[in-house]
Amino acid sequence: MARENHLAKRLLDLILSATALVLILPLLMAIALIAKLISPGPVLYRGNRIGLHARPFLILKFRTMVLNAESLGGSATAADDPRLTRVGKLLRRFKLDELPQLLNVIKGEMSLVGPRPEVQKYVDLYSPEERQILTVLPGITDWASIWNSNEAAVLEGSSNPEKTYEELIRPTKLALQLQYVRNRSFSTDLKILIYTMCKLIFEDWIPKELKPYGRVKRYKIEERASA
Repeated sequence: MARENHLAKRLLDLILSATALVLILPLLMAIALIAKLISPGPVLYRGNRIGLHARPFLILKFRTMVLNAESLGGSATAADDPRLTRVGKLLRRFKLDELPQLLNVIKGEMSLVGPRPEVQKYVDLYSPEERQILTVLPGITDWASIWNSNEAAVLEGSSNPEKTYEELIRPTKLALQLQYVRNRSFSTDLKILIYTMCKLIFEDWIPKELKPYGRVKRYKIEERASA
């Protein structure tokens, strides 16, 4: 990105994130209260992720799993994962658990639009080409997030969600993230933000830019087809 586009992107991040936090404050408080009542423990989850230039940071989310969930399973989460709390499933379906990441954006650790940050073990698998992903700020949403808007449903029914994620999701996710890095622009960011809102409302909708990648395959459908 040219310097002007970089500054415009940062200004957009700050204005939209700060405005959104003010407007949705009652919603954030309600989610925190409900989450606390249903599942005692910290309201927020702080997870280790790898950001710009491979620097680690703590990503913020509303906690959707039982305490110490990381010690009970992997980083991939299916819709039928027993670690999910009752309210956690709903929060994940509508991406409400991601709202605290607006604070990551304001802190400059993330952007509204950019490749979703990964855990260290998957970053360690990046090829030299894929490490281009680390040259931009990670984001709350991107092309891959629109293509795969309900990862939990994709992984549902799998006895090994990590392996299913690596086979059904990760290859296309990396391709779309590289596409964003190579062709990013201020106008592309605006388009992705609009498309993300549309995808939350119309889950089966596929924008024309993603049609060449096809629909994300679901484990249960793949398993039935191969039986």
